[in-house]
Amino acid sequence: MTEQQPTAQASHWSWTVDADGIGWLGADRIGASTNVLSRAVLESLDARLAEVERLRPAGVVVWSAKANGFVAGADIAEFTAVQTPAQGYELIRAGQGVLDRLASLPCPTVAAIHGFALGGGLELALACRYRVAADDERVSLGLPEVQLGIHPGFGGTVRAPALIGVRAALDLMLTGRPVRAPRALALGLVDRLAPPADLKAAAARLLRDAPPARRAPLVERLLALAPLRGLVASQVLAQLAKRARREHYPAPYAIVDLWRRHGARGRAAFDAEAHSIAELFCTETSRSLVRVFFLQDRLKGLGGKEATPAERVHVVGAGVMGGDIAAWCAQRGLSVTLQDRALEYIQPALDRALAGFAKRAKTPTEAAAIAARLSADVEGRGAAAADVVIEAIFEDVKAKQALYASLVPRLKPGALLATNTSSLMLETLAAGLGDPARLVGLHFFNPVARMPLVEVIHGAGTDPVSVKAALAFARRLDKLPLPCRSAPGFVVNRILFPYLTEAMLAAGEGITLGTIDDAALAFGMPQGPIELVDTVGLDVARHVGEVLAAAFGTPRPDVLGPLIAANKLGRKTGEGFYVWRDGKAQKPATGAAPPPDLVDRLVLPMLNEAVACLREGVVADEDLLDAGVVFGTGFAPFRGGPIHYARHLGIPNVVARLEALAARYGARFRPDAHWATLAG
Repeated sequence: MTEQQPTAQASHWSWTVDADGIGWLGADRIGASTNVLSRAVLESLDARLAEVERLRPAGVVVWSAKANGFVAGADIAEFTAVQTPAQGYELIRAGQGVLDRLASLPCPTVAAIHGFALGGGLELALACRYRVAADDERVSLGLPEVQLGIHPGFGGTVRAPALIGVRAALDLMLTGRPVRAPRALALGLVDRLAPPADLKAAAARLLRDAPPARRAPLVERLLALAPLRGLVASQVLAQLAKRARREHYPAPYAIVDLWRRHGARGRAAFDAEAHSIAELFCTETSRSLVRVFFLQDRLKGLGGKEATPAERVHVVGAGVMGGDIAAWCAQRGLSVTLQDRALEYIQPALDRALAGFAKRAKTPTEAAAIAARLSADVEGRGAAAADVVIEAIFEDVKAKQALYASLVPRLKPGALLATNTSSLMLETLAAGLGDPARLVGLHFFNPVARMPLVEVIHGAGTDPVSVKAALAFARRLDKLPLPCRSAPGFVVNRILFPYLTEAMLAAGEGITLGTIDDAALAFGMPQGPIELVDTVGLDVARHVGEVLAAAFGTPRPDVLGPLIAANKLGRKTGEGFYVWRDGKAQKPATGAAPPPDLVDRLVLPMLNEAVACLREGVVADEDLLDAGVVFGTGFAPFRGGPIHYARHLGIPNVVARLEALAARYGARFRPDAHWATLAG
């Protein structure tokens, strides 16, 4: 191959021509480990494409010089600089112009994809005539922009339906879920798969073979005709309305609207895409979701890199939480021993774990390999070899202290001792330990396999080295670690329980359960507070509520007592506030509008408690608090977190509303003193 000397502008892209006259256009963003389509990278690509037009090679292979993947997408940081739709339109049209230039080259082009091709990265590949992907489990192709409150903007809303058909393309764009290599081939998103070592050779062969460019199947092309587009759009919108409200998440509706108006055809469709995404850039939803994206990255970064990562875990307590924590550790590649008083208490957890492995593993062989990493250990012998020991027994101080007294003498040097307590102070639990330095809290949330956050708790005597190891362990489990100080309820439960308490009080006033849940859903919560209490378990909710009520003097609603006495504990017993069938709450239709102040009654106490956490230094700053509440409680992500939402409303307005609620309903709504500091 011959290397063309790069211009300064073209230096993010290498360019060589081989003996067969095929040009190799390599993405290699300077100073970064991952390729993204920043403005500079796109300008560099544009300069290279001008050279390609002049040189007229036999064909062009677009590939990545980065080991981790093809192109991760557009540069999200540049989105935050967009202040007006006009600025957004200019940014997007410039990017579209570069990919249009690629699509219009007078020679065949193929994208050689390894690793990820996401968002703008997949749109880059779609602008090529062909696509070949490595036959590798690490390959991931998708259009996840909807998760940032926007949609594809570099031609994806046009090229994806034209290539694979409207139904598959809408599913790709509306869910944001990526697909693996075999699925991408089945959809027609890629033309061929190749062994990773043969990827470049396969790309060159595809250029030489020059098959007709792929098009959507005939039936999908017929759906693009104007008379049928409206029918397709109506069906999709009906399903979409069940998952997301237009006022909360406008982007998926904008995707369908683009299809209805243009059918992914013609230059007007590209221009409409640019105008649409430019408007979405400036919505509060998109700004908040981009903020949440960066908050997630910050939590991921807290894990750091451990020189000797944990490989062996011992879990004590095979109840729902302990069993699920053990199963998740095995799922993530760790060797796990699970201890309880007798095998009869461990076996249900093992059975539940095996069912989960079978569901999530790609093959029975993989499921069996995961299961082999998890074993029962009634005698607790695994504690001596464990890098991390996690206590997940019932919430009783004396029982936990007695367990630690028996465990600590057996732990190897440097082993981490962690408790999954949801409400107890570490200082109290460590009172019987000679050296509390290794005790940390690792508070997982239920269900463990789905909830991304783990609160990493440090007490007054916890060694910072132990905290660092706990943060790294959480990331080893692919969880988001939130470091916080030992305090009643920590962060998530402390902020969540005023919301749940107010729901219980409203129910006691005679407001129907469905109306209460509907008010929370209208705000944007993923689940109403009544349904959430049923999901958590009424007994668990009462216990944590009593701990927090004792600590902060908050009300103790009496509506839970009769249900608990009747063993109606929620989802786990089949009935609580609601009757549960097949894992779903059976909710009667309400038909009633919620009282005008109900949403504020539910939500503003969360904001008030969040401010109290900041005042007390339970977390280090506003961003960490917002991240913890979004990923730990499901607080409406499109609102950016409680503090961000309060600043959006205006802090004086929030304080005034709290004061009005306090005057009507009592001191529990009294604004925290720290609001004045935030307002300043």
